[in-house]
Amino acid sequence: MPAKAVIAAFAVWTAWAQESKAVAFLVREVPAWKRDNGCYSCHNNGDGARALLIASKHGYEVPAEALRDTLDWLRQPEEWDKNRGNPASSDKLLARIQFTAALAESGDVRRAAPLLIPLQSESGAWTVDAETDAGSPCTYGPVLATYFAREAVKPSSSADRATAWLRAVKPRSLVDVSALLLAFPEDKQRLNELLRAQASDGGWGPQPSTRAEVFDTALAMTALVKAGGPRVSIGKGRKFLLSQQEADGGWPETTRPSGSQSFAQRISTTAWATIALILTNRERD
Repeated sequence: MPAKAVIAAFAVWTAWAQESKAVAFLVREVPAWKRDNGCYSCHNNGDGARALLIASKHGYEVPAEALRDTLDWLRQPEEWDKNRGNPASSDKLLARIQFTAALAESGDVRRAAPLLIPLQSESGAWTVDAETDAGSPCTYGPVLATYFAREAVKPSSSADRATAWLRAVKPRSLVDVSALLLAFPEDKQRLNELLRAQASDGGWGPQPSTRAEVFDTALAMTALVKAGGPRVSIGKGRKFLLSQQEADGGWPETTRPSGSQSFAQRISTTAWATIALILTNRERD
């Protein structure tokens, strides 16, 4: 085998091994929160579960036991508001959106979607974490939250109102730009905005010319692959994410402001990074 082919094959195997390590991390962590804390969380049982469902669809080893308890609970959306948690750190609107997004990956969102419609604002948005310029891995922000909610309630007049709001909203961060590209993958203006904002190390930050962060990079890559963005840019993003992975398979948390500590953000950041790597690993598929 030619040397270039050997190098390429080794790179593919290395990436697959790192992705598998990330999946294994989430297999451990997703069921641990309920077991250790007596409640379900947006980070473990929302973002983390969604990542495992996507991983399972793409052939990664996800034991049924890792998701059984979470899925049993997600399939009872009428019980979500009764979830035991810390009221000071719980946002029921955000939780419904994240749990619904996870449930949608299981193919069973019919009972959950109607519960989102009464929470839509008159503007057409689902207003989550509107005070900050850039949403974080487990707070999303209104643009990303509205994208996920809109996907869940399609087709409906509620989804149409969300679409109108998303088309009119002015992005305040690259998180918003990525979310808008997810919502409208044909939008070349948003595509070009993301491509211009890619840093020299291959990642993206919350704003153009800011330091690259794992979450912002993962979200941008997810949007680029949906929009059919250039493989070169996606490949650079993959290298950035793989270079940031930690020994246990997870990623350091992306926080606002940067550099803070948050277990919730670490789990959600890892979920987003895992999803991005799986969706952009075309060599595996």
